[in-house]
Amino acid sequence: MRPIIGITMGDAAGVGPEIILKALQTPTAFELARPVVIGDLKILQREAKQLNLAVTFNAIEDPKEGTYELGTVDCIDLDLIPIDLPYGAVSKEAGHGAYCFIEKAVHLALDHKIDAICTAPLNKEALHKAGHMYPGHTEILATLTETEDYSMMLSAPNLKVIHLTTHVGLIEAIHRINPERTYKVINLAHETLTRAGYQKPKIAVCGINPHAGENGLFGNGEEEEKLVPAIEKAKAEGIEVTGPYPADTLFFRAARGDFDVVVACYHDQGHGPIKVLGIEAGVNITVGLKDGVIRTSVDHGTAFDIAGKNLADERSLLEALSMAADLAPRRLVKGEKSDV
Repeated sequence: MRPIIGITMGDAAGVGPEIILKALQTPTAFELARPVVIGDLKILQREAKQLNLAVTFNAIEDPKEGTYELGTVDCIDLDLIPIDLPYGAVSKEAGHGAYCFIEKAVHLALDHKIDAICTAPLNKEALHKAGHMYPGHTEILATLTETEDYSMMLSAPNLKVIHLTTHVGLIEAIHRINPERTYKVINLAHETLTRAGYQKPKIAVCGINPHAGENGLFGNGEEEEKLVPAIEKAKAEGIEVTGPYPADTLFFRAARGDFDVVVACYHDQGHGPIKVLGIEAGVNITVGLKDGVIRTSVDHGTAFDIAGKNLADERSLLEALSMAADLAPRRLVKGEKSDV
């Protein structure tokens, strides 16, 4: 059965509504899943008019009420955004709406009414303006699901990257890395890829310093202190993990197929290579959420500069929807009868 995927609308002033509607005009979206938008119906209708799309909207309260047919957009309407919200502007209304869309999606996922969450981008400044003081989606999801051990995984053609740290400054990131965190993330990478069908995933850990420290020549022994003990522990448990490797060659090696996933130490170390390989097809995956909640996202921002101009590319959202469908457990919605 096609899993039900809840697509959160993101910041209403950005390209989220546009890329959602464009993605849901493709047969592929409905071959992969049963998509339901969690957002604001009037904003979607405004966007459809802006894009000159002939589409039917189906306002529902429960995912089991959806039609899930090409040509119809099923929407759980939270009715939070003013109809005259301007494109491309930071606002607390859009920030609060983006938070509430995620909150609703998490409740539906925890109640097994949707099988995975796929998120359109939000704006951190707008989020903070609305009083929701989170660095991004990942931290919101972790809080709402009461998850402590989680990580961000990015996927692009031929490369997957999982992070030890994300939305903190570089000095703070290095301070936060320790053997326990490194070991947990190696395990999260192993478990995630194993569930996705990899028989024995090959994991490579990236160094912190230039040339991975080069035997003490660079840095203050961070690799030996913070990374190596975790690598050795995971190896002893049968996980196929190696490193630490220099960043300037590791991502090339992984992209050519030497490794299935790279453990990156900080935000830009992992994000840079992914976005060079293809921002249009990049997918952000939150790994390790409590109760098996699956979340994927586009790997780009709200793009305020092109919002409302029919210039946004929906390919990353389609990739995120595909990844959510692949990772979602095939379980029945409550009250739904099996076709088997």
